Amino acid sequence: MSDLTPLITTTRTAIRQQIRQRRQQLSIQQQQQAGRDLVHQFSQHPHIQSAQHIAIYLHIDGELDTQAVIDWCWQQGKQVYIPILHPFSHKQLLFTRLTATTPLIKNKYGISEPQLNVTQVIPYLALDLVCSPLVAFDLFGNRLGMGGGYYDRTFSQHQFVRHDQQPPYVLGLAHDCQQHDNLPIAPWDMPIKEIITPSRTLAFC
Repeated sequence: MSDLTPLITTTRTAIRQQIRQRRQQLSIQQQQQAGRDLVHQFSQHPHIQSAQHIAIYLHIDGELDTQAVIDWCWQQGKQVYIPILHPFSHKQLLFTRLTATTPLIKNKYGISEPQLNVTQVIPYLALDLVCSPLVAFDLFGNRLGMGGGYYDRTFSQHQFVRHDQQPPYVLGLAHDCQQHDNLPIAPWDMPIKEIITPSRTLAFC
């Protein structure tokens, strides 16, 4: 472990607290408007327009409201998948299909998710697009999550892609207020291709 690791960890924890508080202060009206504005950005994105199997999170803790985007995907005939905690593999995610009638339960973090049904699970590499939640982002394509490492472990599956496979296109969703000048990065962090906010789309590669 590097001598700088404790300092980086402390700094990242402080940033998480600051940004989470910032987005929690958004009013219900601001959240609803942000969700509607997100659909406008979402619907114009070429990767999203062509994608048929899209993974999206269900928002919590002041995260950007994804319900309007989910509704738009259904209207376009796209299949929506939600990340759920893997029942056996530590800090791994599975992706299961979400429909308008899918019953939801709360996981150990208080996040709503479909109950595991193996017939509705899609392999990660079969997804066309993954929309990742995040706590903070910077203009260098760095993403800071909640600290559990679930998405970083999921993104790391890219290294197992065969030459004839195409991995899912990964982008982040966030409020504009979640931008940070320069995030402290840990070795296990996976950079992200794009961030979509209610007002803009930021591409990093």
